Amino acid sequence: MTVRLSKMYGMDIFSGEAGYMGKVNDMILNMESGEVVRLTTVPLRNIMQSNAKEVLQKNSVLFKRVKSVKDIVLIGNM
Repeated sequence: MTVRLSKMYGMDIFSGEAGYMGKVNDMILNMESGEVVRLTTVPLRNIMQSNAKEVLQKNSVLFKRVKSVKDIVLIGNM
């Protein structure tokens, strides 16, 4: 799957069971490998100003769970 990261900002995120999870607000990248690690539904500055671990668990999804990106981001189970 090849998608420009800039196209993903603002896209709706849905689970495989059609549950709305939020909009792509930011992305966390692994700069060494050049891979996307997480999609967040809140701005990263909000994560850094609070309990990061808790906020990431509630407001982000692992990119490896992404099954498809077209008009929405579809997340599978893991």
